[in-house]
Amino acid sequence: MTTVAEMKQAAIAAIENRKDEIIGVAKTILNAPETGFTEYKTSRLVQQKLEAMGIPFQAGLAITGIKGVVEGKAGPGPSVAIIGELDSIRLLDHPFHDPATGAAHACGHHCQIASMLGAMVGLTVPNVLQNLSGRIIPMAVPAEEFIELEQRMALREEKKIEFLGGKQELIKLGAFDDVDIALLCHTNSVHPSKLTVGGTSNGHLAKYVQFTGRSAHAGGAPHRGINALNAAMMAISAIHANRETFRGRDTVRIHGILTRGGDSVSAVPSNVTLEWRVRSGNTDALLDNSARVDRCFKAGALAVGARVSITNIPGYLPMRNNGMLQEAFLRNAQDLVEAADVLVRRAGRNGGGSTDMGDLSQIIPAIHPYSGGAKGTSHGKDYIIQDYETAVLLPAKVMAMTVIDLLSEAAARALELKAKDKPAMTKAQYLRFQRQQASVVRFDGARA
Repeated sequence: MTTVAEMKQAAIAAIENRKDEIIGVAKTILNAPETGFTEYKTSRLVQQKLEAMGIPFQAGLAITGIKGVVEGKAGPGPSVAIIGELDSIRLLDHPFHDPATGAAHACGHHCQIASMLGAMVGLTVPNVLQNLSGRIIPMAVPAEEFIELEQRMALREEKKIEFLGGKQELIKLGAFDDVDIALLCHTNSVHPSKLTVGGTSNGHLAKYVQFTGRSAHAGGAPHRGINALNAAMMAISAIHANRETFRGRDTVRIHGILTRGGDSVSAVPSNVTLEWRVRSGNTDALLDNSARVDRCFKAGALAVGARVSITNIPGYLPMRNNGMLQEAFLRNAQDLVEAADVLVRRAGRNGGGSTDMGDLSQIIPAIHPYSGGAKGTSHGKDYIIQDYETAVLLPAKVMAMTVIDLLSEAAARALELKAKDKPAMTKAQYLRFQRQQASVVRFDGARA
């Protein structure tokens, strides 16, 4: 009878034996970055790797997503998903950006895919798999970075997606209906530790905002125009005027970009668009702050007599790290690295960002730990992986070890975890809540 410790050692050895290949996956993806719902090359690479391991899968989920399945040989039991994210952001000054699209892995998702595949290398070792009950589900999911709203709204109009985030859409499609537990490990450069567990994240709402004015000759007849750019600038100033009212405990972040500022410098801008983001640490604050921001956009339109259309788009919910699952991950992490190299953040510690693992964690037990190995600022031009063994191999090993804990010995720990977990929402409640956030607010400042 193979012991749990022996299974873990076998998984670690398998990952070590193929470490160059696993790290090579991350580097291949780094050099071919793709933004959300366009990750065709990355998706094909994942499919090729799963085929090479003999893992059956479904492809084309939410356009580019992939879901594999590996049956444990010791009998039925819960299903554990190991997740990696396919997409990148856009960052034109990143050294590894795509010159045609501006896409760049300035957040480390290329390492996630590699560590997910690496964990599967360890878990599919015969003397490991034959002692596991239940199923292991490798998943490569699209579009975690909530960007390029116009393109995604076009996909929604074409009925190719409903939700603009990858896990949101996969939840709706039922891809997680048979998943009981989920793990994902993200790279991190904020802390010097090799692994970080705990904490939470912000929820967010996205806004696509269009100000419409009236064009006119900017020099000869500006009085005949309505300057939509001035309306947008006043709205942004109004948002800034509200910042002193945001409560520190709510971890509020409100930010955005101007995506269209007009058509010609010689014409009064009549069509101005923005992508905006409202983040807060709890849903009550999020909805309240979203309403304030809408009021500011209306104020800008009112000031110059422009029209504004605000498309509110359901974003992500705060992360809930399952305590039992986190403890299992932490124990395995401390078996591989010194205790000083593992940071444990308190449950309420909010890093300010957002992730759609938060959405998944509302309906099933999940964790979202971080691995080290990166330097620079996340989403910055200097965000680079400098230690792939820490960024890719270490989380692959710890996730494999954690799955072994969960699904060995007739999946006793997974069954206990599942029985004790109390989800915040059912799938139906989650979908209803998100759909309630979707709205279009229109305001005519000339008629108010």
